[in-house]
Amino acid sequence: MSLIAAPLKKTPQNGMTPVMFDGIAEAMSRLEKDPNLWVGVLTFAGKHTTAGLDMPKFFGNKDEKSGETTPDEDRIDAFALRRRCTKPVVMAIQGITFTVGIEMMLGVDIVIAADNCRFRQLEPKRGLAVFGGAHVRYIQRAGWGNAMYHLLRADEFDAARALQLGFVQEVVPVGQQVARAREIASEICECAPLAVQEIKRGAFVYLQEGEAAAFDEIDSMREKTLATEDAKEGM
Repeated sequence: MSLIAAPLKKTPQNGMTPVMFDGIAEAMSRLEKDPNLWVGVLTFAGKHTTAGLDMPKFFGNKDEKSGETTPDEDRIDAFALRRRCTKPVVMAIQGITFTVGIEMMLGVDIVIAADNCRFRQLEPKRGLAVFGGAHVRYIQRAGWGNAMYHLLRADEFDAARALQLGFVQEVVPVGQQVARAREIASEICECAPLAVQEIKRGAFVYLQEGEAAAFDEIDSMREKTLATEDAKEGM
């Protein structure tokens, strides 16, 4: 297993900038294209995941914006909106995980949260709609009522509530989240990479096209994996 690191300039409370999103997209795209990379692990420096967007860098005047690039449809984006990585991605989070931090974690596969995490989709308090997919993925994970309960109130909730909603898969003592995310990634790497990717692909078909289409993929999933050396070894 190889882990991809994208060196990024730190901002206060990891306020996300276009340059930072560009770095994440580059790392995710490298994970997607390199056959020697099986799993990605996304972590954040400092005490917090992110307080959200560095607003002037995105919505300010031309002098304030920096590093903003034209979206590339061939690249994986940080929110998996235009294109989702076909390989597993595990994310470790800590402290303040607001707005785009939540939307990024809902775009990956497995999330390990420190027990000091604080979550809030506070865009309505700023007069904004959500731009990173929260209006869809909250419903996918938690159902309509829970989604509206948090999205429309822009309230703060903790790691225990995020676990209850299905937003995160484990809550660990603060300081252990990165190590645990790496452990999870190592466990995935003990499985056959093509089998893992086919399971994720088939599950995504269900999200996009529904149950019948996902069941129709079973023959293709069987054909792609059954004849592999990994399957022969497994048997």
